[in-house]
Amino acid sequence: MTNPKESALQEPRRLACSRCGTEFGCELSGNCWCAEETARLPMPIEGQDCLCQECLRKAAAEAARSPDGAQA
Repeated sequence: MTNPKESALQEPRRLACSRCGTEFGCELSGNCWCAEETARLPMPIEGQDCLCQECLRKAAAEAARSPDGAQA
């Protein structure tokens, strides 16, 4: 079991965007920048991770334009 005080002090985890490789931080506490985004896409497929803010917005726009709304 994790100590909540220790968890609260953790640095954001560093990720590299699955599409463009841009590095960004992810707040595991749920205060991540992506929580503020209006785009909602399926979770990343196996072997991939999150997208940076720019790529998430582009993927959402692509999904909105596709006839079936699927992620490109």
